[in-house]
This record gives sequence, C-alpha cells and structure tokens, in this order.
Amino acid sequence: MINFNGSIVSDSTNVLTHNRGFLYGDAVFETVKIVNSKILFLEDHYFRLMSSMRIVRMEIPMNFTMEYFEEQIISLAKAKNIADSARARITVYRNNGGYYLPKTNTVSFLITTESIEEVSYSINQEEYIVDLYTDFYVTKQLLSSIKTTNKLINITASIYASENDLDNCLLLNDSKNVVEALQGNVFMLKGNKLVTPPVSDGCLNGVMRKQILSLAKTLENIEVLEETISPFDLQKADELFITNVIKGIQPITKYRKKEFMKDFANQLLQKLNQTINRN
Repeated sequence: MINFNGSIVSDSTNVLTHNRGFLYGDAVFETVKIVNSKILFLEDHYFRLMSSMRIVRMEIPMNFTMEYFEEQIISLAKAKNIADSARARITVYRNNGGYYLPKTNTVSFLITTESIEEVSYSINQEEYIVDLYTDFYVTKQLLSSIKTTNKLINITASIYASENDLDNCLLLNDSKNVVEALQGNVFMLKGNKLVTPPVSDGCLNGVMRKQILSLAKTLENIEVLEETISPFDLQKADELFITNVIKGIQPITKYRKKEFMKDFANQLLQKLNQTINRN
C-alpha cells in the first residue's frame, strides 16, 4: 500500500513507485526533431544516447540498433499523424530494483511525441533578453555533458527567468564561467571569431552545437573556437545566440545593457536549412 495525495491505495495503482527515473533520476533522454518522417541528425542522436547509457552503466539491449531507435520513434509519430513535423523524446530508465545501488542494469524506454508547426528552422525576430543565473552552478564533469532526468538547475533557472521577465538564462559552471543556456548551447561572435564553451567546461554535448561548429568552419574569414567564455566576454560580443535541435538558432538581442546584432545567426540558419534540404 502507498499514500498517494492523501489516499491509501494499492501500490499497483501508481507506476511511479517502481520507476527509478522518478525515484532517483536514474534515466537519460534524447529529444529529436522529425521532418517528413525522418529524424534530423539521426546518427548523432543515436550515438549520443548510446554514449550516455554507457556513461551511467546502463545495459544496452542487443536489438537497440539505430534502425530500431528510428523505427520506434517514427512509428509513434505516424500513428498520431504528425510525422511531417514533430518533436519526440525517448527516455531510457534503469529497471526497478534496489536503492542507490541498482539490482539490475537492464532498461526500459518511453517515447512521447507532439506536433510542431514549422518544418524549416527560422529566426525569431522578436526581442530576446537573457541574464546570468547564479543561484546554482553546473559542475565541470562528464555527467554535465549528457541529458539526464536531473534538471533541477534548468527548472529553477526557468522559474527565475519567468519571475524576472527574461526569455532565457545563461548558466555558469563552478569556475563562474558561462556554460550554456537553459535549453541549448551558447555561441558568441566577436569580430571574426565564433566561440562556444568546450564540453570540458560542463556544457551539454549538443547535437545542434556539432552542426553549427561544422557549418561555421565552412565560412570564409571565420575562426571557430571552443574556448572558455567569461561573463565579462559577453559584454564585448557582437552577437550571441543559442542552439538546439528543435528551435535551430535563437539570437540573443539583449544581455543587461548590451544589445546584439543577428546578421551572422541569420547567415548560419540559411546554411543549416540548405544542408537539411539537401539531405
């Protein structure tokens, strides 16, 4: 028996009592974008999920191939008639048993999907204001580079942003350097240098981050660097933008008293859409 919201009921009525993702945050996940019944950047998403599972010592089922991963996600989107343009999340959690020490490393997974309006990526032309979040810090470790279901920093920072009329917050690591935004990686353009924090600083090893780094290296007169960004560096930037696979590129228009352009972000977005259309 369990007490659920004040009622004594059988524990079989609530699946959360046996879900390690709920009880301990013992789960990893991937969020993907589906366009025309295909997962964008499929290989990158699949291998990041496999890497995440290995890092947290989960057992990878023999049948969990990239084709299986794709089939399971796309079949749900098609069943809901949203495979033309959708986002999907696959959460992999360790099976029930044990406390901090699991009794098994076998896994189960859950997939959810929802439709999204725009097939191609586009730039949000509205004002987009950010500030630093300093209540809690991201640690510089390998776990910070993967997507786990422990996202309390992102949640509390999102509440802080909402309470202060901000569109987003930039997270800092335990060395007080800029790591990422709440829903994606951060890039800074200063002159002809495009900079993003290295994964070793504690940022997510983002799939869109990888695409942007690759695209930017094809542009003439642009030096692409993975270097530490301090809060002071933000004030000297020409452009700041956030990247993730659902939104693509989101320019930051204002950080404190500094306002930023978005020309380079627009240029990158055009190349990103061209790359997707070719594939």
